[in-house]
Amino acid sequence: MDEKEVLQILNNVGAVITNSHIVYTSGKHGSAYVNKDAVYPHAEITSQLCRAIAEHFSDENLYGIDAVVAPAIGGVNLCTWTAYWLEKLTNRKTLALYAEKAEDGETFVFKRGYDKFIPSRRILVVEDILITGGSAKKVIEVTRALGGNVLGLGVLCNRGGITPQDVADPPELFALVNVQLDAWDEADCPLCAQNVPINTDVGKGREYLAKKGK
Repeated sequence: MDEKEVLQILNNVGAVITNSHIVYTSGKHGSAYVNKDAVYPHAEITSQLCRAIAEHFSDENLYGIDAVVAPAIGGVNLCTWTAYWLEKLTNRKTLALYAEKAEDGETFVFKRGYDKFIPSRRILVVEDILITGGSAKKVIEVTRALGGNVLGLGVLCNRGGITPQDVADPPELFALVNVQLDAWDEADCPLCAQNVPINTDVGKGREYLAKKGK
């Protein structure tokens, strides 16, 4: 599956939004958005995309993945389907594990006894959209802290030009599609200057307007 095919799939489910006024998680503003939540209701499409990630990491000589790890909540679907396809493709038992936000709301931890499955295993970390790479980086770090051997990071979309160095240096960063979207500081946002309404359906537009008292 090449990038053109992936973009077509994302377009077909309405995951690519253009010509809008978006507030990103980073606080920056832009005119386009990749909405991973538009993908997840479609189980077959989610499975298809995860199979493409699994196929990339299915070489037993290079990887030999024992478990697929992701940040909750969105990553739960990804780690499950990717682990499923890795097991099918390699005939190797592959666990699906996810990390959750800790009480501080910043770091990630493995709960539900999942931490016991991490030590000494060969791990693939998966994520949906990389913007700053913050969540992926934290999950890689906590996986390593528990003794997991992170062999790669597989993502649906690298939207921020993220490099391995940005996400704790996994040996490989693989994205099904790479897109570069404009992002401006609020003070420099041309859409704000033109009084283009903020999109409150995706991104952080609703929270942004609430803080502004609008």
